Amino acid sequence: MVGIAVSAALVPGSGHAVGTGEERAARRPVPMATAGGESFTSLGSPALAGEPGPLPATGAYLHYGPQGVARMTWLSRWLGGTDLRVGHTYLPGDLWTNIEGAPRFLDAWADWRRERDDRILVLNVPMLERNEEGVSDDEVRALLRRGAAGEFDAHYRRLAERLIGLKVPDTVLVLGWEMNGTTYTHRCGPDPEAWKAYWNRIVGAMRSVPGQRFRFDFTPSRGRDAVPWTKCYPGDDTVDIIGMDAYDQPRGTSFDGQVAEPYGLRAHVDFAKAHGKPLSYPEWGLFRNGDNPEYMRRMLAWIDEHKPLYNTLTDYCPHGVWQCRQNSKAAAVYRSALYGRTEPAPTPAPAPTPVPETTPAPLPSQDCSPVDLGDWAEHLLGWRVCIRRDWWSSTWWSPWGR
Repeated sequence: MVGIAVSAALVPGSGHAVGTGEERAARRPVPMATAGGESFTSLGSPALAGEPGPLPATGAYLHYGPQGVARMTWLSRWLGGTDLRVGHTYLPGDLWTNIEGAPRFLDAWADWRRERDDRILVLNVPMLERNEEGVSDDEVRALLRRGAAGEFDAHYRRLAERLIGLKVPDTVLVLGWEMNGTTYTHRCGPDPEAWKAYWNRIVGAMRSVPGQRFRFDFTPSRGRDAVPWTKCYPGDDTVDIIGMDAYDQPRGTSFDGQVAEPYGLRAHVDFAKAHGKPLSYPEWGLFRNGDNPEYMRRMLAWIDEHKPLYNTLTDYCPHGVWQCRQNSKAAAVYRSALYGRTEPAPTPAPAPTPVPETTPAPLPSQDCSPVDLGDWAEHLLGWRVCIRRDWWSSTWWSPWGR
C-alpha cells in the first residue's frame, strides 16, 4: 500500500479491502518525480547472491529514498549489529516515466546493493500508470488487455536498461503486488486471464535485455481479498519467487487464524512448495490488533521455520517497531529475537539473551544529516550531532532528551 508521509514519524491513512471485510494496511510513503527531476512524497532464474542460508535474509522498509539507506545503519545498531541484508524500495506509479526508473533515488539503493555481494535489493514495480487513482474496472480491463497485447513492453525494457546501467541486474522485482485486492489499477480482478498474459509480457520484455539477472516476485496480500490470488498466478516460467504481504489483521484474528484461513499463510507455503519456488514476505507487520507482541513472536518464528528468500518488516506506524513508539511491547520482542544476528544460529538454538526494552532513538529531522562521532560520544556522552542543510548552523540533539 502506498501513500502520504513527510517526516520520520510516518502516520499514513488506511483503507478497506473491498470484498472481504478485511481492512488493508496503512499506505506507505512513495516518491513522485517533479518536473525538476527531484522526488517528494505523494499519494499515490538462475541462483544468485543472496540465496537463503541458515537464517532468512532480513530487512525493513524504512523510506523509499536515501533516507531509507541511512536508516538501515541506525536500525542495525538498535538491533545490536544485526546484519540487514535486504533493502526495499518502491517505484511511483503515477507516470510511465517513473515506472521506467527515472527517479534518482534508485542510485542510492544501487550503491548500497553493490557494497556487498550478499545483499538483496527489492524493488516494487507497478504494472500500470495512475496506479492509485481509482480507475474503474472497465478501464482496468481494457488496460490489461492492451498490456497483454504488448503495448507497454517498451516501458519495461527501459526499466531493465536503467537497472542494468546502475549495475544491479539481479534486483528482485515485486511486480504488480497485492493484485488480488482493489487498491491498485494493476489489480487482477477485472480480467485475470489478461492480467496473467500481461505479467508474462512484462517479464519477457525485461528478460530480453542483455545482462539482466532479475528475479520476479509474485506477491498477493494474505487471504482471499477481492479475488483468490491463485487465479492470478501467471505460471512457473515467469515467476521466480512467491511472496505474500501479511499484516496483523483483521481485528480480533489470531495468528493461528491467519495461518489456517483460505489463501492464508499455510496455503502460501504449500503453494510455493508445490511449484518449487522460494518464499518471500516483502511486507509484514502490526496493524489492526495494535501493539501485539504475540503476533510479532509468532510471525518471527514462522519466518525462521519456513526460511523465505527474504523478509522486510514495514517499519512505520502503525506497522513498525523502530520508527513507531506506540508498539513498544512488540518492539521488545522483535529486538530480542533479532539482536546481534550476524552468524548462523547454532542447532539447537539456545534461549535468546534477554535484551532490555528501550525506546528507539529518534531520527534526525529530514533537513539534518547525522555525523557519526563514534561509540564513545554516543554511549558515554549520550549525544549525537547533525549538521543542518543551512550549512552555517548546527544542531545538537540527544536520544535521551538531554
